Amino acid sequence: MYNPCCPSGSEVIVGVNKYRLAKEETMEVLAIDNTAVRHKQIDKLKKVRETRDPEVANKCLAAIEECSRTGEGNLLGLAVEAARARCSVGEITDAMKKVFGEHKASTRMVSGAYLSEYGAHEDISAAHNRVAEFKKHEGRNPRLLVAKMGQDGHDRGAKVIATGFADLGFDVDIGPLFQTPLEVAQQAVDADVHCVGVSTLAAGHKTLVPELLKELRKLNRPDILVICGGVIPPQDYEFLYQSGVSAIFGPGTRIPQASVDVIDNIEKSLGKIRQAM
Repeated sequence: MYNPCCPSGSEVIVGVNKYRLAKEETMEVLAIDNTAVRHKQIDKLKKVRETRDPEVANKCLAAIEECSRTGEGNLLGLAVEAARARCSVGEITDAMKKVFGEHKASTRMVSGAYLSEYGAHEDISAAHNRVAEFKKHEGRNPRLLVAKMGQDGHDRGAKVIATGFADLGFDVDIGPLFQTPLEVAQQAVDADVHCVGVSTLAAGHKTLVPELLKELRKLNRPDILVICGGVIPPQDYEFLYQSGVSAIFGPGTRIPQASVDVIDNIEKSLGKIRQAM
């Protein structure tokens, strides 16, 4: 779904957009309980902090902060000493963060990049027409927030999707990397989007997506749809649908068709809301 040449057919990728199997083989995937792993790690950190010398640990962290502030001393050496005193990587990082702050990655889209690569195609015209029909009935373009949550730093696909949907007429917002479900939900509410598209490539979908849906309900916006795209094992689809996800798009999905499907889901949701009023 991330290479414009792939869905357009101008570049052949065997098994993705050409010569696909009539029936895809289901592959066994090792399922990791992220929540259980997190709780286990938190318990380990608690034990470390209970058994270390707090005075030595605090002294090491203070030295890191001072070195960061003054530029005097060997910061790497101080970090090694802090680790030997059983300070966690998070604590060492936080000590430096007090001085240096935190890097904020810029998020931007390149207008026209997707259409220029895809070229003229009836799929493009159909997608543009659906957006125009939606705007005529709803008074505004369909609005989508493309989000990356957790420690998934693979954002190229998310940017291509954001650019593709924008070129097809959607109003698109794109969030920064490493957002929490609460941050994504708040951005979606603030931007008044119709739909949040979660790009997931690092197996966090079974933990983070249900959390996002819960946060949207807490903010009294269960009407904002959540869709998923990226690398998701087919055996996880049913779990996501049961959690409240409206649509799932895997590798090789044609973006124009995906945009039409998203509009269909938005219109269906808006119709249900109006019937309930």
